Amino acid sequence: MYPTGQQISFRAAVQDPLMVDPKETTQNGGGISQAEFALFTSNRIQSDLEAMGIKLKLHEDNLKFLKAQKTKLDESILDLQVHMNKLNPSGPPRSENCDANLQGEDINEQILRHANSAAGVLAHVQSRHSSQMTLTKGVVGVVAKLGKVHDENLSQVLSVYLGTRSMLALVCKDYDSVKGLESYDSQGNVDRNAGLHGLASSIGRTIEGHFDAISLENLRPYVGQYIAGDPQRRLNLLKPKLPNGEYPPGFLGFAVNMIQIDPAYLLCVTAYGHGLRETLFYSLFSRLQVYKKRGDMISALPCISEGAVSLDGGIVRTGGILTLGSSDEVKVRFAKPSASRAMDNHSEAERQMKELKQKKEKTLEDIKRTQVLRDHAVYNFGKKKDEFVRFLAQSSSTSMSQ
Repeated sequence: MYPTGQQISFRAAVQDPLMVDPKETTQNGGGISQAEFALFTSNRIQSDLEAMGIKLKLHEDNLKFLKAQKTKLDESILDLQVHMNKLNPSGPPRSENCDANLQGEDINEQILRHANSAAGVLAHVQSRHSSQMTLTKGVVGVVAKLGKVHDENLSQVLSVYLGTRSMLALVCKDYDSVKGLESYDSQGNVDRNAGLHGLASSIGRTIEGHFDAISLENLRPYVGQYIAGDPQRRLNLLKPKLPNGEYPPGFLGFAVNMIQIDPAYLLCVTAYGHGLRETLFYSLFSRLQVYKKRGDMISALPCISEGAVSLDGGIVRTGGILTLGSSDEVKVRFAKPSASRAMDNHSEAERQMKELKQKKEKTLEDIKRTQVLRDHAVYNFGKKKDEFVRFLAQSSSTSMSQ
């Protein structure tokens, strides 16, 4: 049936080729040549390696997909936590920072209490002397009035972080508007009869000390992406991660995105199309992180680069600079907006949170199972590779001896 010299004996067919001595099969009268045996074995091992490599690649691709899915679930859980924090404020204001006179007080009343400040004069003129507003037509408003914050404790700590001077800063469209607020005589002294100082004098006030005026067009704006479909045009900032790759516990979001801008001010943009969030509030807060508790914030120090605050009053300015002690009394805070309509109620948010956490648990189980399969595939592949190396060494040694 088989040509002479090519017949394979029954013993050689049923045994592993690596266990058969090609010299023995030749001596028994029906074996294969040594070269044919080597080629057959080499092809078989390479075929096994290729199949194992494909299987290993499949497990690695599945593992990569599952880890990406877990990352997306982590981000969704984090975003929902931020939203739930808005629906369910952190509790009553902390007494150490809370001025009783500010509770229920309109933001205009808070500013008007600073009678001899630039913001106080502007607020007084806007409310009672509208005919004189031509002198301040380039002024957008006061920082404290341009944004609102859902949580009272967050409003307090952000106000402390900025300080009263920044909260009362005047925001102008451009540098020409800033120049219109103040004039100087030939000696460089402030002309008390011109600009905003002249308005103060006309109502029997005097602007005391320095005040900040911000030119929107001269601020360096945020140039990244925005959260898709968000009418508030919140910034799509990269969430912080600890050295182990996990999101820090207690992280609630970025301060710049936790400011709600009134629809009227959303239409206020610079000549280059930049709004208040990516100019004013990004300049004031940058990537300031917000945490639920001071302990969470301290634990997250390795991933805090541009400052952080916590709802219980903790403040990290930058890097290793922490603000300690009791908070200074801040007389102006951000107002609280009306309830968000993004979800029907808090119970709906809790339902979604439960669903997301269940999906995450299942994904973690899938990751663990796939990791075991992948490790097993790596072991088998390595074992087969070692077998191939040994075979090549053995074949080379046999050829040299012949």
